Amino acid sequence: MITIQNLTKVFRTEEVETSALSGISLEIKKGDFLTIMGPSGCGKSTLLNIIGLLDSANDGSYKLLDQEMIGLKEKGRAQVRKENIGFIFQNFNLIDELSVYDNIELPLLYNNVKASDRKQKIEAIAEKLNISHRLKHFPQQLSGGQQQRVAVARALVNDPKIILADEPTGNLDSKNGNEVMELLTDLHAKGATILMVTHSDYDASFSQRTIHMKDGVIFSEKLNQRNVDVFMDAK
Repeated sequence: MITIQNLTKVFRTEEVETSALSGISLEIKKGDFLTIMGPSGCGKSTLLNIIGLLDSANDGSYKLLDQEMIGLKEKGRAQVRKENIGFIFQNFNLIDELSVYDNIELPLLYNNVKASDRKQKIEAIAEKLNISHRLKHFPQQLSGGQQQRVAVARALVNDPKIILADEPTGNLDSKNGNEVMELLTDLHAKGATILMVTHSDYDASFSQRTIHMKDGVIFSEKLNQRNVDVFMDAK
């Protein structure tokens, strides 16, 4: 699904040149659940933004669904992004003035989905995430965990090929954070492809494998024992 080879990203000002990514190579297959970890400034968010087509690399190759993304103009990136990628952010990024229904509807409006289909999709994803009873509420009327469920619903309503989660539990207490991770695990079990950035070893343990970054490079990769145990039990 995603193939990255020798990806490089440099941030330049008039006086300073900072290397954010140095020759990153990575493959993400359909149905993978991959976590990226590392200290602040290691390049993990930059890599996620490039994969999400919110930023572009200076050099290297990034193929999504066999299509080269490097060099793609912003209009083309926006089209690929809205058709294939769902984002889950740490800060939820819900619009307070819009109801839960209207927040979830936004990606469908951007993709010009007709009204009857929008209603069907929203009701289906709301039922799946157990927020059907909240569709007429507004974000400030919800708990943190419920707000993140709405954010997940918005990310999924357009049936994205890949879900990008940036610190999805970062603003949640442990109970709500655990609910979100169990939700992502359930989505993965049903076939979703997920790439997550986190500082939490506990959250990372829910994924299949974890890569660690430092100073713009990948220096280790491991399978996560929780998922190895589940796989062995299934056998």
